[in-house]
Amino acid sequence: MRIAARETLRLALSALWEYRFRSALTVLGVVIGITTVVTVSALLTGLRKGIVTFFQEFGPNNLFVYRTSGDPNNLRISPKERRRKPIRPEYAALIRRFCPAVEDAGVQLYVPPVVQGRALIAKVPGYQTDRFSLLGATANMSTIWPRELKDGRTFTADEARRAARVALLGHDVAEGLFPLGAVGRTLIIDGAEFTIVGVFAKARGGFFGDNGLDRQITIPLETAQLRYPQVDRFMVVAKARPGQRQEAIEEVTALLRKLRRTPPGAENDFSLTTPDQIIRQFDRLTGLVWMVSLAIAGLSLLVGGIGVMNIMLVSVTERTREIGVRKALGARRRDLIVQFLLEAVALTGLGGLLGLGGAIVAAWAIGVLVPALPSEVPPSSMAAGLAVSVAVGLFFGVWPAVKASRLDPVEALRYE
Repeated sequence: MRIAARETLRLALSALWEYRFRSALTVLGVVIGITTVVTVSALLTGLRKGIVTFFQEFGPNNLFVYRTSGDPNNLRISPKERRRKPIRPEYAALIRRFCPAVEDAGVQLYVPPVVQGRALIAKVPGYQTDRFSLLGATANMSTIWPRELKDGRTFTADEARRAARVALLGHDVAEGLFPLGAVGRTLIIDGAEFTIVGVFAKARGGFFGDNGLDRQITIPLETAQLRYPQVDRFMVVAKARPGQRQEAIEEVTALLRKLRRTPPGAENDFSLTTPDQIIRQFDRLTGLVWMVSLAIAGLSLLVGGIGVMNIMLVSVTERTREIGVRKALGARRRDLIVQFLLEAVALTGLGGLLGLGGAIVAAWAIGVLVPALPSEVPPSSMAAGLAVSVAVGLFFGVWPAVKASRLDPVEALRYE
C-alpha cells in the first residue's frame, strides 16, 4: 500500500509536536552553530564593505610608494624595514619623466604626532586638540586623488610654491573646531597660524566605521618641509593611465630599484601597493577568522547532529508498536525511512531557522550598541546556513530511519 507524501509529512510533524520540549532541546546545538557562523559572516561582510569603500576612495589606478609596508602613520616598524632608506620627494618628478604608463605623480609627507619631543596641537580660541594627523601634500594631489569638498577649495600650485600657510580640514576636525563654519577662519597648528581654505566632505568607508581621513589636516608639502625639515616620511602617489596599471607598476618598480641601487635578485627595499592589493591582504586575514568561526560552528553542529541522532533512536524505540502497526497496514520500508528522515530534517531545519533569526537579531543589536562595528547579513550566508542545517538532519537521521524500516512487524507488535 502506497502512503501519500502529505500523510507521511503530517505524521512526522505530529511526532515532533508531541515531544516539542525535547525537540527544542535537541536542536539547541544546531541553533548555536548557525547563529555563530552567520553572525561572524555578517560582521566580516559589513567590515569588508567599509574597507573596500575606504580604499576605493584612494583611486583604482593609484600606486602608493612608501619606505615600509602598512599604514604610514604606524610608528611600529619592523627592524628590517626600519633600516630602509626613506623615499625621496624627487622620485615623483623622475616617475613622471621616465614612466610612460604613469599619468601623474604627487608627494605626501606624514608628520608624526610628536616631533622632537613636542606633541602637535591644533588651537582655536577656547579650545585645543591633539586628535588629528598632519599631512603635507603637493598641489596636484587634488587631481591624482580627488576628494569631495564640503566647503571651500583646495590650495593652489602658487600657494604651494610660496609655502603659504593654508590648510584643508577633514570633516571631523572641522566639526570639532569650527561647528559654525571653518572656511576663512584661522587655526594655530604647532604654534603657527594657518588660514582654512577648504573642508573635505565626510569620507566613505573605514575601519570599524572610523576613517582617519576625517581627522586629517592637509597643508602644502613645501610648507610642511619648511616647518619640519627633520621629517622624512614621504610617500609618492603615482596615477597610472587608464588600462595601464600593471605596466605602471613594472615601470615604477624598475625605476625605483635603479634609483635606490637595489642589487639584481634582491627584494625591493620599498613598498609599492595598490588599493586592491590591500583589500586582498584584508581578505586573507579575515579568511583566518572565518575558518576559526567555521570550526567553532562545526563543533556545535556536530554536537547538535549527534543529539538529533540520539533523540531519533529513542523515538524509534518508543514508537516500535506504531512502526509495527504501520508495517502491518502495508507501509513500505521507503515510507518509514522518509517519515523519520523528515522528522530529523524538520528538527534541524527548525534549528537553522531559529539560528538565522538569532544571527539577524545579534547583527542588529551589535549595530545599535556598537555603531562603529558594521554588520550586514549576506543572503548567501543565510542560504548556506539553512542548507547546512538540513544536511545535518539528513546525515544524522539516516541510521535511525534505516533502523526503523528494518524492524520486523511481528516483533514490533509484540513490543511493550
